[in-house]
Amino acid sequence: MKPLEVVVFDEEGKEVSLREVLGGKWTVLYVYPKDNTPGCTTEAKEFTELLPEFEKLGFQVVGVSKDSVKSHLRFKEKHGLRIKLLSDPEARLIKALGAWGKKKRYGKEYEGVIRSTFIFDPNGEIVWKKINVRAKGHAAKVLEEARKLVGDL
Repeated sequence: MKPLEVVVFDEEGKEVSLREVLGGKWTVLYVYPKDNTPGCTTEAKEFTELLPEFEKLGFQVVGVSKDSVKSHLRFKEKHGLRIKLLSDPEARLIKALGAWGKKKRYGKEYEGVIRSTFIFDPNGEIVWKKINVRAKGHAAKVLEEARKLVGDL
């Protein structure tokens, strides 16, 4: 299935396709494993902190994980997050984007969400992607890429 047609849940719990979420805007879509974990919290706070810079360039920033809408709302409230968060409980969008695969923890291998980031242009095309990123400092790197793509306004 093409990522643009995949249906996820927005912050009101409404089913929306990725195409609707993108809404013809430049979009940073980042995929993260789990609300309220150290790396994911760091990443979400950094994207929130840099949101005004992204918005100046005409970008929206959207996070997606398998967590529920309720979990996302608690996560946003607890940490003062201002980015949009999408719920993809079946990991359909995550898998369609290629952000799902083998991981290792404590010597055990398992399948799971791979922290990744995608930049979509206003036509819904992926123009930049990075699979398997480190959370700390990542938002600033993505902002640099966004500036390269649209020119620093």
